[in-house]
Amino acid sequence: MQTWRTLLAASAVLTILAIALQFFFIGLALTQLGGNGDASLHVNFGYLMPIFPLATLILCWPARSGRTLAILTAVLFVDSFVQGILPLLRPAFLAALHPVNAMVMAALAGIVIRQSTSLARASASSASTPTES
Repeated sequence: MQTWRTLLAASAVLTILAIALQFFFIGLALTQLGGNGDASLHVNFGYLMPIFPLATLILCWPARSGRTLAILTAVLFVDSFVQGILPLLRPAFLAALHPVNAMVMAALAGIVIRQSTSLARASASSASTPTES
């Protein structure tokens, strides 16, 4: 179970790294920052974003993460689909929620990381503690 919990924490870290990459990719496209205005890297990588929370959600089961962590991860997974829809919405103020939702996703991913790493650490410390006979 320790291995699954470590994989769960690693998957959660990959999720937030993917979110950070998305901020970087859109920064590369901004002409105000010297970019070329082409946001295709941001858009195309965005279509892959649900894979990261999905992997984390799947790993919740063998890691026996508990209901709270699984629900938070499921919310992050659903929110990653909402994130892809937001730029397409009209009126414009709804589309403008796209960067706000990105920050919500980063916060959710941070909570998932904190809970999954503490679960992995607790499992590692109990595994390394010798049992008394």
